[in-house]
Order: sequence, then C-alpha cells, then structure tokens
Amino acid sequence: MTTSHPIHAQRVLIFVGDDYEDLELWYPKLRLIEAGVHVTVAGAEAGQKYVGKNGYPCVADATIADMEAADFHGVICPGGWMPDKVRRDPKVKQLLKEFATAGKLVAAICHGGWMPISAGIYKGVKVTGSPGIKDDLVNAGAIFEDAAVVIDRHFVSSRKPDDLPDFCRAMLQVLGRQA
Repeated sequence: MTTSHPIHAQRVLIFVGDDYEDLELWYPKLRLIEAGVHVTVAGAEAGQKYVGKNGYPCVADATIADMEAADFHGVICPGGWMPDKVRRDPKVKQLLKEFATAGKLVAAICHGGWMPISAGIYKGVKVTGSPGIKDDLVNAGAIFEDAAVVIDRHFVSSRKPDDLPDFCRAMLQVLGRQA
C-alpha cells in the first residue's frame, strides 16, 4: 500500500495518445488539479500534441518510457480509440501491473479498460466499462457490472463520459483513503 500523503501532495499519471476521448482525459485531469493533485499526462513523446476524437488537443508532459509507478499514487486510463494502441506498449503494461500490485489507484473509463485488460490485472476484479468492451472485460476474468462507477479496492471504472462526475468522485475517494 502507498505511504500516507495528503491528497494535495499526491501525484496521478494519465496516459494520452491520438484519438483519446476528449472529456475522459480533460474532465478528470482538471477535477484532480482542482482537488490539489499533481497530474502528469504521458504519451509516446513528451511535448507532442495528441488530438482527441473530438479534435481537442493535449500536449504530453512526459514520455511514457520515462515514467515510474513509484513516483505516482495512481493512474488513469481514458477511453476513445487511443487505448487500443497505447495498450500495446510494454511499458504501459508494466506500469499498470506495478500500480495494481502496490494497491495504488488504477482508474479506467469507457474503452480505457483495454489497457488494464492487456496488463492482465483485471482477473477477479469488479469493473464496468463501455458495452463495446464488456466481452473483453469478462474474457479477461473481470466481474462486469453495469453501473455508472464501480470501485473494487483501488480499482475504479466507469462506462462513458456521462459517468464522469461519479468517476471523479470515486477516484478522489480512493486517493483519500490512500492519503
């Protein structure tokens, strides 16, 4: 389990790549910043501008290859079509395994669940996600629930952009327990 840190001293990593779901990256990023959490957005290349499905740009703060799970208290996997590409990166899978093993926040929304699936960390975990990946979640050994948000220990998941208020409250709840 992570050491005790006030929520305002916590750090969260968010993955980004082209075709990310705009709201599923920006809403949690801004909500966590508002709560005092330090957020780092990492993509294949630091400083690169990635374009969301709806055209909103996001410049990566850092390179995924340079990230270390020990430097963060949690990770967010936004949806869109981006997760299908990002999940192929061995470093992404390694990071997700390290977050899960350490009992740190692992949050995924919509198609973002593809990343934890590929990391092999959802076996026996209660989750939700886009109906489009329900079969993938079940086949990965997850216990699927159709709900706006599902919290299972340090795992938080949601289905779609409409669930973002619940998703963010749940992430802050998990981070608060870790604080």
